[in-house]
Amino acid sequence: MNDEPPAAPFRLGFVPGVMPAKWIRIWGERFPHLPLDAEPIAVGAGEAAVREGAVDIGLLRQPVERDGLAVVPLYEETTVVVVPKDHAVSAVDAVTVADLEDEVVLTPADDTLTWPTPPGTPAQHTPSTTSDAIELVAAGVGVVVVPKSLARLHHRRDVVHRPVEDAPTSRVVLVWREDRADDRTEDFVGIVRGRTANSSRGRTQPSNTSGRSASGKASGGNSAAGKSTPGTSTGGTTAKRASGTRRAAGGTRSSAGRGKRGGPRRRR
Repeated sequence: MNDEPPAAPFRLGFVPGVMPAKWIRIWGERFPHLPLDAEPIAVGAGEAAVREGAVDIGLLRQPVERDGLAVVPLYEETTVVVVPKDHAVSAVDAVTVADLEDEVVLTPADDTLTWPTPPGTPAQHTPSTTSDAIELVAAGVGVVVVPKSLARLHHRRDVVHRPVEDAPTSRVVLVWREDRADDRTEDFVGIVRGRTANSSRGRTQPSNTSGRSASGKASGGNSAAGKSTPGTSTGGTTAKRASGTRRAAGGTRSSAGRGKRGGPRRRR
């Protein structure tokens, strides 16, 4: 009879537009005995959720203050402008910031872009959310500039979006508290950064996650992110310490489809 209490869920927080389904699926395949709870969180609340321990790890958007946090850049997104379906912008493949100078531009309270100088004429009303802003775009109040994933998330039939070639971009990052990292953290980091199940020996039982922790390093047991520490496995054999220097998991940083900047705009 196993009197060991069930493992506490590993809590993943993610902001709107970030799609963690693939990583959650891989986690379930590799660690079916380790539950993972995925919780959507508001853009402005993501960093606080990680710092306060509401989630163990977060898929957030920059800016994120690094003090006490491990921050791993994942990818940058294309920035798009959302306009009514019959707007002149819908007739072209892409625009520049200068093309928006005559537009009324809505800036939602949860805006994720950092502008040196915002384009166009600021709208008198500040929508609470990007979803609200896109509803106002559909009503003909103005246009809104957002990361492409948010335009897709809040897509409506009466609006379209086009890339803004020289606009600031939004960078998605993986964030966790350095003093709370454990081997589950390293397992998830390894999955997100593309490490395969055969890259290192995975655990077969939930491990004690209360041991020594460090940024991106396991506190004990084997991990899917690539480094093993001495310990006893479920079969009684002792794991061997990985030799040499562990190379960081990763590969090429992905992009959400940004094209070359500075080129002429293509028209249909």
